[in-house]
Amino acid sequence: MGRHDFLYQNRELSSRAIIVYLYLEDRANHKGECWPSLKTMSKDLKLSVSTIRRAIRDLTAENLIETKQRYRQDGGKSSLTYTIKKE
Repeated sequence: MGRHDFLYQNRELSSRAIIVYLYLEDRANHKGECWPSLKTMSKDLKLSVSTIRRAIRDLTAENLIETKQRYRQDGGKSSLTYTIKKE
């Protein structure tokens, strides 16, 4: 059984969600956390920002990732922290 079989066998996941999950997992630290911006993911994956947002919504709905808003020192919003949920 492959490491990502749970992704491929999940009939609810779109290809965009699988691609974004693999991208986030690849960039995650030892705690399963990473914080790439939507713009960075869009550029790296050659997908639109709206497609990335839909994929993140899909992954969150399937309980495969958690998101948490990060803030700058001045109170402005920064990129989200994405946490990969372990299977």
